[in-house]
Amino acid sequence: MTAPRAEARADAASGPAGLPGRGPAGLPARGSAGLPARGRPRSAATDAAIIEAALRLLEEGVTVGALSIEGIARAAGVGKATVYRRWSGKDALMLDVLRSLEEPGPEPAGVSVRDDLVTILEFMRRRGLAKRNSVVMRGILAQMHAHRELWRAYDESVIEVRRELLRSVLRRGVANGEIRTDTDPELLADLFTGPMLSRAILHEWRELPEGLAERIVDTVLEGVSARG
Repeated sequence: MTAPRAEARADAASGPAGLPGRGPAGLPARGSAGLPARGRPRSAATDAAIIEAALRLLEEGVTVGALSIEGIARAAGVGKATVYRRWSGKDALMLDVLRSLEEPGPEPAGVSVRDDLVTILEFMRRRGLAKRNSVVMRGILAQMHAHRELWRAYDESVIEVRRELLRSVLRRGVANGEIRTDTDPELLADLFTGPMLSRAILHEWRELPEGLAERIVDTVLEGVSARG
């Protein structure tokens, strides 16, 4: 008996457990997509099987709107109760599916503001290239704006974390005299990320060549440098 099927039978026998805690937009908080049932450990293999099943259905052309807990459970070889023990609903599950497509972001060295900005933008460049090569990622992101609560939760738990990392580097640049003190951090963040996002998302036919991150950072820094 496979791990997912074994746990599905155990879930069916024990009945539904408590639902996970809430996070952004009413979805489970990061790291709490499914709390383990009292007295029984979570199965990582079952978690992975459910997420992989959702990804496989998306690869086969099923839209985010057409996905259902029943269909995902059937594709994963588990019962609906097994899915609901981990996620409160489809949007909560989809948030973890989206997270599974993400790779950990870079940790800036904290020495040179310029180098840290290049590190962040180079990560964005590589993600842009990966998205172009991933049918699943392109398809999901193209549909996300039609699912406002899901998009908001993804924005708050993934995109905003990365944006705050960028803002922290910019604040350090202002504090140590590398960036002018009269700059707006939010606008400045847009000036650095805008050109990369434009090429990666809005104009996917445009190239994302090596060295693009350095060119963007140096161009913007030249305009906002406190030493200019």
